[in-house]
Amino acid sequence: MIELKSAKELAIIQENAVLLAQILERLTAEAEPGVSTGSLARLAEELMARVGGEPAFKGYRGYPAAICASLNEEVVHGLPKDDKILKKGDLLSIDLGLKRRGFYADLATTVIVGGEEEGTPQARRLIAVAREALRRGIAAARVGNRVSDISWAIGSYVESQGYSVVKRFVGHGIGRELHEEPQVPNFGPPGQGPRLRPGMVLCIEPMVKEDQGEERVLEDGWTVVTPEGGLAAHFEEMVLISEEGPKVLARPDNK
Repeated sequence: MIELKSAKELAIIQENAVLLAQILERLTAEAEPGVSTGSLARLAEELMARVGGEPAFKGYRGYPAAICASLNEEVVHGLPKDDKILKKGDLLSIDLGLKRRGFYADLATTVIVGGEEEGTPQARRLIAVAREALRRGIAAARVGNRVSDISWAIGSYVESQGYSVVKRFVGHGIGRELHEEPQVPNFGPPGQGPRLRPGMVLCIEPMVKEDQGEERVLEDGWTVVTPEGGLAAHFEEMVLISEEGPKVLARPDNK
């Protein structure tokens, strides 16, 4: 069942989203060459505790850390480690969740370690396409549309740019649970799935890779990598479906 959020619930969810966005911004600022992804995970946990929350991912289905830190060909669920040291030009995706006051927040971003100028042209283009796919997915999150209109907006654009989307993992609803209905794939034809209604909160999260074909999971049981070692990028925003149009909850001005 798809939960429609009340104004009171939405106030807490948005507060959590804004706080998590601030934590994510701090983590990306700290993600410099020579820093370990393990240290970023510990910092995330400390920052969540400071705002009265706890990491949503740690312990979720047995996941051992507060964040997912995925490098280069790692698509999602990269395990943060103290010996996983960032290098200039690495493509780093950070995905993290917060549980606070009975509700969840979930965000992700991808950055080039050392700054955009340190990345290869291929890495910069991949990030630009993934960001634009997110923008298009959010724009399709309008009252009266269907869930797969979001999917089509993302997937058709990504494929038009010569990339492919991850099909094994999808976006989702969020609220009192980290993963709620409906699922929001990044592929498929438009005009299908549940109708979008005011009060729905969706995590829209394109996962874009250079390679075609199916991803594989490493022996650690978590880290998902591209099939041929190509780069991957991941972005995620929490979006409220409203009569006024889609509202990105992590941005205080909702723009």
